[in-house]
Amino acid sequence: MLIKFTKMHGLGNDFVVIDAVRQHINLTTKAIKKMADRNVGIGCDQVLILEPPADKNSDFNYRIFNCDGTEVEQCGNGARCMGRYIADQQLSGKQTVLLQTKNRVMEVSIKPKNLVTANMGAPIFTPAEIPFISNQEEKLYPIETDTERYEIAAVSVGNPHAVIQVKDIETTAVNDIGPQIQAHNQFPESVNVGFMQIIDRQTIKLRVYERGVGETQACGSGACAAAVAAIQQNLVDSKVKLELVGGVLWVEWQGKDQPILMTGPAETVFHGKIKL
Repeated sequence: MLIKFTKMHGLGNDFVVIDAVRQHINLTTKAIKKMADRNVGIGCDQVLILEPPADKNSDFNYRIFNCDGTEVEQCGNGARCMGRYIADQQLSGKQTVLLQTKNRVMEVSIKPKNLVTANMGAPIFTPAEIPFISNQEEKLYPIETDTERYEIAAVSVGNPHAVIQVKDIETTAVNDIGPQIQAHNQFPESVNVGFMQIIDRQTIKLRVYERGVGETQACGSGACAAAVAAIQQNLVDSKVKLELVGGVLWVEWQGKDQPILMTGPAETVFHGKIKL
């Protein structure tokens, strides 16, 4: 089976985009893992699949697979890349398209200067819906690992996130702490772990340890989760710049029940074909 693909990235968070609108595909977990492998495949953080819409409530289906082959609910950087891909390939004449993910419909809009804005919907704080095991909703939760106690914010932006405020992001042991929080039994479906350093009222530095991937150059949903957590704790203003390893995102959130708006670049690297 010969599959056409496009390699894209959002701030270094890289993707293999598969167009299942104009070609027939049937990808197994093994095939997805091979494509994502940086040694024997194309190499990426996630494989993104664009499909025809399942109903009239969206323009396209948008599916996300981590490099370990697991399907996940959300990827903000991927959504921006998908919006750019749809525009570049002229698959829709709309400036704003609706993408149906595993658990919500996303609104993605093309902006000038290669920027794309994704409406990520309203964040979820109810523990059972994140999911996170807790008797009641709090802004911060104590959580203990074998070696340490942390204060985390828990939020879902279509996928679960734990956000930890740190003093110095450069010296934080992200790759040690991340897996410990990720495997914690209070997160029954695992979790993406964000480490944020507040610089000022308009700026956050962020590193993210993602489910099924590890630390990435950037995580769009992680940036949204960190911004929401910081805004909710009144650490920053309602519009904030997130400085990630791969570059900058802008996130705006006006408060509970309001949607999160995330803006950032989406770049095409190359087009190709792979035989599986």
